[in-house]
Amino acid sequence: MKDLTKAEVQVMQYLWKLKKGFLKNVVDQFPEPKPAYTTVSTVIRVLVKKGFIGFKTYGKVNEYYPKVGKQAYTKAFFSGIFNNFFDKSASDFTSFFTNEAGLSLTDLEEMKLIIEEQIQKRKGGND
Repeated sequence: MKDLTKAEVQVMQYLWKLKKGFLKNVVDQFPEPKPAYTTVSTVIRVLVKKGFIGFKTYGKVNEYYPKVGKQAYTKAFFSGIFNNFFDKSASDFTSFFTNEAGLSLTDLEEMKLIIEEQIQKRKGGND
């Protein structure tokens, strides 16, 4: 999966939220000061070319929709980080997040519960 720029990810976030929309709908999602329509239009054109966005044309207006789901993109993005920055090491990955990411005790406890649930599922729920 191709990498996205910060601006492209931002547009995708809004389009994932909207599910589908016209250029105006996407621009309206931005906080003030909103970017120019031409700027957002350019980013959308690039995303269409990269295969992340599709569109339906109604006269002279396009309605855009995501062709790549948020979960699929997130999985590919984090797989890249895991492989490239942590050398596929679960312990390096875990160490970074527990020591460097500024997680609270509550965050760590929630992560622990999620991990414990996954361990039980993979063991077949036996205990």
